[in-house]
Amino acid sequence: MARMKFICDAERCIECNGCVTACKAEHDVPWGVNRRRVVTLNDGVPGERSISVACMHCSDAPCMAVCPVDCFYRTDEGVVLHDKDTCIGCGYCSYACPFGAPQFPTNGTFGLRGKMDKCTFCAGGPEANGSEAENEKYGRNRLSEGKLPACAEMCSTKALLGGDGDVVADIFRTRVLHRGKGSEVWGWGTAYGQPAQGGAKPAEGTKS
Repeated sequence: MARMKFICDAERCIECNGCVTACKAEHDVPWGVNRRRVVTLNDGVPGERSISVACMHCSDAPCMAVCPVDCFYRTDEGVVLHDKDTCIGCGYCSYACPFGAPQFPTNGTFGLRGKMDKCTFCAGGPEANGSEAENEKYGRNRLSEGKLPACAEMCSTKALLGGDGDVVADIFRTRVLHRGKGSEVWGWGTAYGQPAQGGAKPAEGTKS
């Protein structure tokens, strides 16, 4: 069974926000809720990068671990979904998620927090596939129709990839190799910088 995953190619993202618009239009997302957003790093300086961020449907999802009412569940395709009828709006998942995926619409004069909302990978919710109840609570279930998430399909530069994790990884790996960066794109050099000219001098008593 395929495991669904997202990845955003920062070398291709042009900050057009097409993915954000596609998500809002496809699912009629409530005002103030952003299931997907584009974040720009080092904005306005040489080397700036933009990435599209949403729920990454983690294999070991921290939101599932901290939810006191166990409203989260994982589908056979690896998509992390939640039951809004069970959710109590406590906000624990919002603190646990490293991607800021859980969103809470505010209701009433005093901004009371409502039921949590997040990216569903266009896979709907626990209601029957394609039902009116599912569409009203979670948006359109494109996965049951054999389609990919709207955000990935609408990406004009194909920076945002969504689908079978193995296929997505192969596509991204091919791009990296064509760019000539190889494993260094996410390797030691990216995290800690390149070594000084001639390489770092080994510590005494160690083999070079």
